[in-house]
Amino acid sequence: MSTQARAGAPDVTGGYAELARHVRSAGLMRRRPRRHAAQLGALLATYVVVVAAMLAVAGSWWVVAAGPVLAVLAVRTSFLGHDVGHRQVVRGAGRSRALGLLCGNLLSGLSYGWWVAKHNAHHAHPNDLETDPDVRAGVLVWDDAQARGRTGAAAWWTRHQATMFVPLLLLEALNLHVSSLRAVATPGLRWRAAEALTLLSHLAAYVVLVALTTAGPWQALALVAAHKGLQGLNLGCAFAPNHKGMPVLDAETARDPLLRQVLTSRNVRGGRVLDAAFGGLNMQIEHHLFPSMPRANLRRARPVVRAYCLDRGVPYAETTLAASYALSLRHLRSVGTGSRAG
Repeated sequence: MSTQARAGAPDVTGGYAELARHVRSAGLMRRRPRRHAAQLGALLATYVVVVAAMLAVAGSWWVVAAGPVLAVLAVRTSFLGHDVGHRQVVRGAGRSRALGLLCGNLLSGLSYGWWVAKHNAHHAHPNDLETDPDVRAGVLVWDDAQARGRTGAAAWWTRHQATMFVPLLLLEALNLHVSSLRAVATPGLRWRAAEALTLLSHLAAYVVLVALTTAGPWQALALVAAHKGLQGLNLGCAFAPNHKGMPVLDAETARDPLLRQVLTSRNVRGGRVLDAAFGGLNMQIEHHLFPSMPRANLRRARPVVRAYCLDRGVPYAETTLAASYALSLRHLRSVGTGSRAG
């Protein structure tokens, strides 16, 4: 990840407001409540069917086959919670929080309040090494400066982080659950009582479901591993291509809202199937420019945003799915092996 903005980045101060007028005049910011209501209804109905099927085959190894199905449902529910958090579904804060507690805490086991605060920080300063929580140094490092000076086991891990990336995604769902529980246990979280009640209700219901449908600890472990491992992998595969390997902007360039969002984001080309698999996040540029734009409108916004950027000489990064993963892994490898760690 370069520590400088892209060379020759144009001065487009004020360009965002003009683009926003084009987008609004095209009706692309209008909410689509019926579509979201249908999505939620379909998810709830599918959960009921899957749980009923698990109870019907309880005690047999067939119940483990529900793990991948639960993983897909969990990811789809998380995508809907993401839409709710960005006020794409309903406008009012109270109704958004109620829906967020349902989709996030109760159905997904993820703290809605914790996630919204974290995600809003990311949207405000994408790829900023100091303020974007998604690129702060941790298990993985995203910049040469973060890797430099690491020694011992940390240095070895950093050098091999590209190899470890995909296996780590299998643990991402558990990481999100643990982070959510920590957030609820920490004073200061808004609506903490409601967050705790719904989050613990999810955990209790999940434990009861696993206990009722599995015949022993190995079967239970296989079900949970299939569910949570594939959930984390699916989420990680949707998030990984979006910003990894894109530039860190200098302070002057980052002040411009158009450049701040476009230059740090990458789109992934594909059709409606990819839109569904990625929850619309494959059109990351449009989503970052207009977070409250309903997911279903992002594809219609893409040609408007792309043409506007190209007309103004603003680089618009877009590539295939395979190339996006290759770029992300190559960047992780470059940071790890190119550092002076160890």
